[in-house]
This record gives sequence, C-alpha cells and structure tokens, in this order.
Amino acid sequence: MFTQAGIRALHGWTHERLDLLVGHADTLTSEQFVTKLPGFGMGSVRDQLVHILRCEQGWIGKLQYLSVKELEYEEYPTTKQIRETKARIMVETIAYLDQLSEAQLNTTLTRLPDDWGGPLQSPGFILHHILTHAFHHKGQIVAMFRLLGHPIGETDLQP
Repeated sequence: MFTQAGIRALHGWTHERLDLLVGHADTLTSEQFVTKLPGFGMGSVRDQLVHILRCEQGWIGKLQYLSVKELEYEEYPTTKQIRETKARIMVETIAYLDQLSEAQLNTTLTRLPDDWGGPLQSPGFILHHILTHAFHHKGQIVAMFRLLGHPIGETDLQP
C-alpha cells in the first residue's frame, strides 16, 4: 500500500510547501509572528509552524518507542530557529523511513507507543498522517497570513 519512495517524495514536497510558509513569515513583524488569532487551534503563525514540527518529531520518536523532548513554542522567537529545527526533523524522519523495509512500513504495529492517541496503525499510515496533518495546519497558516494583512501566493503542491 505505502512505499518508501512515495512517502519520501510526499515528505519532501510537504516540507517544500512549509519552506514557502516559513519564508513568507519573514515578511511579518516579530509581533505579528506571535500574534494570537481567535479561531485557530494554535493561535499564532509561530505556534502553528512549531506545532507541525513538534508533531512530526514526536510521532517519529514514538514510532521508535523513544522518549522525545517536546518543542516549546517560546524557544522559537524567529524563523531562523524554525528552519534549523525543521531541517533536523526532516533528516530524522527520512532516517527512520530508510530503516524500514516495505513490509515493515505496511505492517500494523503490535504495541502502542507511550501516550499514543488512536488505534494501532502501520508506520506508513502514521507517516502519511504526519503529512496530511502538516497540510491541515498549512491551510490555517495561509488564512492567518491573510488576517494579518500579509496574504501569500499559491502554496499547493501543484498550482
């Protein structure tokens, strides 16, 4: 069902789209970057970006039954720190993917990781979920840019 090549490609494309958002966040003032906007789960552009990375890092760590220190929003006052952390997390995700065979990628886990939400799934399913989760929040960030008076151009995979 899931392939390493497919997940790797989707992961790369997802992070390219996130790069557009991080780059556009540079057009915001430091105050706008952390401005809480009502109606969004993560209230600011900064918090949305960190949340995406926090979940990817956390879910990849949990898939390996590792204890991972959660990213703290306040540790990311600028996009510079987000870019650095994003690059590290991308490498960690691909390293995890590379250690799996296609069969392991598609085999349902036999035990739940600590603090796991939801039923047992395959690593491929969770990796796919990481990507759809990022796009969910990407859409929210695009709306936040508009509300902050800084609309962004096209951010879909294929305009």
